[in-house]
Amino acid sequence: MIVYRCEDTLESVFTAIYLAYEEKRNHEDTLLSLTQEPFLFAEDVKVTAEEEKSRKVLNTLKRRFGSEDCLRLCMALAANDENKAQAVYRTVVKGLRCGCRPGHLFDNLADDNIHKAFSLGRGVSTEVGHQKQFLRFQELEKGVLYSRIGPKNDVMVFLMPHFADRLSIENFLIFDEKRNLFGIHPAGKAWYLLRGEEADRPLELRYSEEELHYQELFRQFCHTITIEERKNQKLQKGMLPLRFREYMVEFV
Repeated sequence: MIVYRCEDTLESVFTAIYLAYEEKRNHEDTLLSLTQEPFLFAEDVKVTAEEEKSRKVLNTLKRRFGSEDCLRLCMALAANDENKAQAVYRTVVKGLRCGCRPGHLFDNLADDNIHKAFSLGRGVSTEVGHQKQFLRFQELEKGVLYSRIGPKNDVMVFLMPHFADRLSIENFLIFDEKRNLFGIHPAGKAWYLLRGEEADRPLELRYSEEELHYQELFRQFCHTITIEERKNQKLQKGMLPLRFREYMVEFV
């Protein structure tokens, strides 16, 4: 058995997939792993992410499976799951082997790996949708818009294009505190990601006076429109999961 030891990044996993084909591996005896768990009688191959190889795999997936299924595979690799690399790898192998047409990569959900990749991608897609709805920006003293999030999955790369399109003339920053990851958008320029060190965490933020005023107004508004007799905590938790509330102004 061949075990490709990947980093937990899309680039590393796609590089491993490229190597598995380039080296003509037997796909039935090849494993992509994100952990250091030992496997008896297995040959370990440490994977170093290479942009060119990763891009070639991405282009192949788009061409063979279509943009929508390719995006779902990318979302699956953003999930918080240590077995996601193998599920995506085996899904790609089976899709290429059977000559799967665009839009039909996930038709065979009876297959465990395809079902897992589909489920992981759907879970990440759902969280991206939730973050787009529940994410709150707050204005700092110098006019920069700031938001703090703590998603289950690594969704920053899917959020930034959405907000960069809608806030193209704004300087804004989204901070994923679970991964110490910053999404940075300078006004009128391209956005980028920055993984900070522990010392870089924005612990002491100073909001503008206008921001503090509007926060208080919003809290008062949410409190005023509440009808005590119609409170339905169970329904509210279903529509707005508790894990989002610590990042929302009206619940702080």
